[in-house]
Amino acid sequence: MNENYFKRNELLAQKVIRGLESRNMTGYYAESKEAALKKALELIPAKSSVTMGGAMSAHEIGLVEALKQGDYNFIDRNTFADKREAMLLSYDADFFLSSVNAMTEDGILINIDGNSNRVSAIAQGPKKVLFIVGMNKVCSDVDGAMKRARNVAAPINAQRFGLSTPCAKTGACMDCKSPDTICCQFLITRFSRHQDRIHVILVNDDLGY
Repeated sequence: MNENYFKRNELLAQKVIRGLESRNMTGYYAESKEAALKKALELIPAKSSVTMGGAMSAHEIGLVEALKQGDYNFIDRNTFADKREAMLLSYDADFFLSSVNAMTEDGILINIDGNSNRVSAIAQGPKKVLFIVGMNKVCSDVDGAMKRARNVAAPINAQRFGLSTPCAKTGACMDCKSPDTICCQFLITRFSRHQDRIHVILVNDDLGY
């Protein structure tokens, strides 16, 4: 990565972290995927029960594989015949892993969901939520973050899941009401009422969608 771009990310991350702190959330800056993995494992004690939504960023830094191989109770919904059972178990987990579809420079988190298991767990349930966020997802304000979530993250995810939505075909949000839409629930996390519940690792890399 270009040195100037690296420095810009570092400076921007410090602004984001201050914004998160003002919202009763905790932020960290990792200079690489490897550093992000190390920090994540420092935050998750051994024996913890851990589950997740569809966070590609957690996969990309190697966190999911490390948890599966380590001394953790990783609740892998893909191993459950009854997906609802796995989703219900996640609400009582010690840690819920996620990323964001976008976030603002002052620490507001934006997430869109289809089945809503991810946004509901972020809002309430698991004891702690750990976000892995590439600096590519940081936007100037809520309007910009919402546009990114709807016009970048949603179309790519719809394509990834092989869904028949207008955005999967056009690459941009059409504000659809398609049966396949993944834009069913919008969660804007602007403050955490519970101290030490939400943690965000900002990674100096492009992660996820």
